[in-house]
Amino acid sequence: MIDNTTEKLTKIVAFSINDKEYGVDVQNVVSIEKMMPITRVPNVPTYIKGVINLRGVIIPIIDLRSRFQIEEKPYDEHTRIIIMKVKDKRVGLIVDLANDVIQIDGEKLESQPEIIGVEKKQYIDGIMNIEDRLLIILNIEQIVNVQLSKRNEGGM
Repeated sequence: MIDNTTEKLTKIVAFSINDKEYGVDVQNVVSIEKMMPITRVPNVPTYIKGVINLRGVIIPIIDLRSRFQIEEKPYDEHTRIIIMKVKDKRVGLIVDLANDVIQIDGEKLESQPEIIGVEKKQYIDGIMNIEDRLLIILNIEQIVNVQLSKRNEGGM
């Protein structure tokens, strides 16, 4: 989670989904991997594509296009899996393209406009305008927490 209450420079891993740029705190990123075979798991929501075995660690994979209710597209050579560490858990996020690592000033992080949907709002820390780029900063802890709470409700 990005701290926007104090003057703080933070590095963000920027990535794209459906030509929109998103970012996550680099401190949560373990690695960025090319697409690899995913083993499907029965009786999970459609946005959970399954699991991968990455160097002996079994990691659940979430397709952010599907999670954000964006039309799915076939994976290609630009598709990446961003392996995130949230507390003691690891999760992979499928994105269209991993762009770069940029440094941001947490004080310039703006709240999301009210027009953005209620469900998605909980995943968003804020929005940042960097030169000509509009970057949506995601709260990965909220994305993972929602997954866990739905699992506890029998959704997974």
